[in-house]
Amino acid sequence: MAIGFGTAFLAAVICGTLAGMGLGGGSLLILWLTAFMNVDPAAARGINLLFFLPAALISTLSRIWKGNLPIKKVMPAVWAGILFAFLFSILGSYLPMELLKKLFGILLLITGLRELFYRPRKAK
Repeated sequence: MAIGFGTAFLAAVICGTLAGMGLGGGSLLILWLTAFMNVDPAAARGINLLFFLPAALISTLSRIWKGNLPIKKVMPAVWAGILFAFLFSILGSYLPMELLKKLFGILLLITGLRELFYRPRKAK
């Protein structure tokens, strides 16, 4: 299936918008690349990382400028994210692609179900 530039551009706009809002645009980008652009899953993950870096930087700076990011509170999560991204990027290179696809599918399913059925707790 040949995808035109306009369609690919629209997909990038949608994924970028979602990524800017912190809503998982990168996950949709990987699905788009593998399902519609016929990109190898390993290459799609690499493209997603390149796509994510500027989107994350711009979104983070925007939140810092607006005072919406409590930096001291989020730093433990940042350091844990860096550590585990490093460790699991190494581990992921040793796991079979079929297993990684299934694990990613399960993650997307769980995330989607959580979004559908999540109810915020009332503040006490």
